[in-house]
Amino acid sequence: MITPEQLAASGTEHGNQAALFCFFQIHAAEYPLTKWLYSSSNGFFSTSGQKGKEKAAGLKNGVPDICLPIPSLGCTYHGLYIELKIETRRKQKNGGCSDEQLEWIAFLRQQYYKAVVCYGWESARDEIIKYLEE
Repeated sequence: MITPEQLAASGTEHGNQAALFCFFQIHAAEYPLTKWLYSSSNGFFSTSGQKGKEKAAGLKNGVPDICLPIPSLGCTYHGLYIELKIETRRKQKNGGCSDEQLEWIAFLRQQYYKAVVCYGWESARDEIIKYLEE
C-alpha cells in the first residue's frame, strides 16, 4: 500500500495534495466527514488547450486547491478552503500565492468560509483535523 509520505516524496504540490487525500482515505473511519473533501482541477493541465477548454467550462484562476464543504461545529464557518503550497514557496512573494489566489482567499473569508494557505500536506492535514473539531 502506498503511503502519504511516498506520495509527498516527489516534493511537488501535486505529490503533497495526493498525500493529503491518501491520508484521509486511510483514516476514513476516524474522519468520516472527509468523504466530502475534494480538490479543484486548477494546476493540473497537460496542455494549454486543455486549460482553455476548462476555462470555457467555468474554471477560475486562483480558486483554492482543496475544499471541505462542511460547516464548522460551532457554525462559525460555512466550509474550509485550503491553498496548498510546498514549503519552499513560503519565502516567495505573497508566500507563493498569485494575486488571484489572494483575492479568492480574501473573498471567501468575507463570505464566512475559513480560507488558509498551508505549506506541505501535514500542515493541511492538521488544519482539516482542527477544523473538524472547531
